[in-house]
Amino acid sequence: MQENLTLARPYAQAVYKQAEEQGAFGGWSAALALLAAVVEHPDMQRVINDPRMDDDRLAELIVSLGDKTLFPAARNFVHVLVQAERLAVAPEIAALYEQMRASAEGVRHLEVSSAHPLSDEERRALAAALEKRLGAKVDLKDEVDESLIGGVVIRDGDRVIDASVRGRLRELALRLA
Repeated sequence: MQENLTLARPYAQAVYKQAEEQGAFGGWSAALALLAAVVEHPDMQRVINDPRMDDDRLAELIVSLGDKTLFPAARNFVHVLVQAERLAVAPEIAALYEQMRASAEGVRHLEVSSAHPLSDEERRALAAALEKRLGAKVDLKDEVDESLIGGVVIRDGDRVIDASVRGRLRELALRLA
């Protein structure tokens, strides 16, 4: 995984620089997301790993799958990745690009786990509180984890805020032990 990030970083930086120069952040986001989805698909994995598939045919196949989403510069990028044998790191390129874009736009992408689905009002209140605390706009991705019993766990990269009942019980058990 770390090796893939190392391989992907220069490509993500190059794409980000081009997107910044062209003001095409959204187009590149869509193109990279599509490319990552195509590369990760099990059927496509078999095609990519087929020794009978030459680079030009592979690149053209991928370009044809993303005909409407892959604009000319993105099509060229597909060819570059195929020729450099870096197609496998497309998902990491997409993730790194999105991190760079979010950072430039002042947006923090947070993962929120809760014991039950959050209502729209709870999402808005939580987002407002986090924006105030972090001093940045936040984008919440929420998921349900019933093992939390109650409360939430918020992940901001490596930082974790555990405000769950499960976390409080664990903390209490450590104090009592």
